[in-house]
Amino acid sequence: MSGGDRTGLWLGTLLDETAARRPDGIVVIDHQLDALPDARRKLYVAELAGYTADLAARLWAAGVRPGDHIALHKSANFDLYLLACAAARIGAVPALLSPALDRDTVAVLLRRLGRPHLLTDTAKLTGDLAGLDLAALTDRVLTPAGSHPGAVSLAALAGSPAVDAVRTAPDSPALMTHTSGTTGIPKLVVHSARSLLGRLRPQERLADAIREPERCLIHVSFVHSRLFLALAVLLPRGMPAIVLRDGDPEHVAEICAKTEPGLLETHPNSFMEWEHLADDPRRPFAHVKYFSSTFDAIHPGTIRRLLAASERRFPLFHQLYGQSECGPVAGRAYTRHGADAIDGRCLGHPLPGTARIRVVAREGAEPGPDTPGHIEVRTPGRALTYHGEDERYARQVDGDWWRMGDVGHLTPRGCVHLLDREVDLIPSLRSTLEAEDTILARLPELTELVFVPGPDREPVPVLCTRDDLPLDLDRWRSAVTDLPADLAHPVQLRLTDLPRTATSKIRRLELAERLSHV
Repeated sequence: MSGGDRTGLWLGTLLDETAARRPDGIVVIDHQLDALPDARRKLYVAELAGYTADLAARLWAAGVRPGDHIALHKSANFDLYLLACAAARIGAVPALLSPALDRDTVAVLLRRLGRPHLLTDTAKLTGDLAGLDLAALTDRVLTPAGSHPGAVSLAALAGSPAVDAVRTAPDSPALMTHTSGTTGIPKLVVHSARSLLGRLRPQERLADAIREPERCLIHVSFVHSRLFLALAVLLPRGMPAIVLRDGDPEHVAEICAKTEPGLLETHPNSFMEWEHLADDPRRPFAHVKYFSSTFDAIHPGTIRRLLAASERRFPLFHQLYGQSECGPVAGRAYTRHGADAIDGRCLGHPLPGTARIRVVAREGAEPGPDTPGHIEVRTPGRALTYHGEDERYARQVDGDWWRMGDVGHLTPRGCVHLLDREVDLIPSLRSTLEAEDTILARLPELTELVFVPGPDREPVPVLCTRDDLPLDLDRWRSAVTDLPADLAHPVQLRLTDLPRTATSKIRRLELAERLSHV
């Protein structure tokens, strides 16, 4: 967005433009960069811009050209951000594939991309990808470092001649990320420079409300568009960003106690895993003024506990509602004052000036609390399509309106209430999410709870406990007395046994399928 250009957000030159205004902006990471092993962990924006240009030159020398698809599927690392920006800088279209995807899913997505370049690492090539016919699935294989038979090492191309940045058309494909895959093979979501800008604008407005620059700690998936937009908001405003790969609570507590972030953003499930740190003697959340959760609904008890752990005056918990296909569309902020009355189904109002929301009747019933309808949105941040699945994308479009795949209702004042994902509906429960919120509030020893459908569509509670202690069945029975009579016996698992997406969401359908074979 050089100068006054507001037609798009171009990832390939974003760091250059930011460095021109704030070269001393800072990003701190908690790990070494695979692609740039000599780089420090405290990085100035000017350095990041230089590294992006360097990697772009290496990609060009390796044969990547404007319009090419380049799949990035490697071990989780902040270099995924830099490599994607580098690919965009030379006009290629980076497709970010989660490190957590299994081999068969990666193969499907590579076929869908049409023999792209594949940028991966030796750990993947000798592990998850071993046995795949990559010669048939890809144009060429690139590695950020090291060597592997048949692969081109970018490390060997260090010092390649610089290449000019390529400015693509605002509505051309600029970036691909993928959906969570909770309902099967993930869909490849195609973003453009214009749609990325449409997502950026409401986040800029929220950031403008932060009066003093805050140190920001971020733990989100490196392959999610959220990371790109978060840095596009924070760095031009001079807010230092601490980007964590390791979300282990002990690590988070140590980093927070040392750096005292004023803004903390992560996935809702990560907040749940961290909430017990509210009682940690190191007071890791004492300095946090703003908590931010932008992926999914979050349990009210988690919000209350985090807000109580802050020692700042008037801390806020921001919850944004959106999805990969359209970016953020609604939100609200919670304070300590209203924390006791939080309704977990309330996701706030449409973001002003950027989104409109409507609820369309399901099966002819007027949308309401007991008859939820389809939530649809109209927003400038909507993606172009699903790559290779245009018809599937079109089925969710009605003119300018996009069907989110969620069901809920609007209050008389236009507040969005989300009851469930459509695919997660269980007949005897008004809302699985509402039931989960209720039981989690009654049983603080639970660290996770989801309801999945059983063989006869009955609700099956799957839960985890603090330190994996055995569930007290008497307490459980007391807590669920007002739930439907067809409620199945609870299934207790370890938190690490739950199948998750790149953004820590639980794959409910996969979990239900697993339980059906037990």
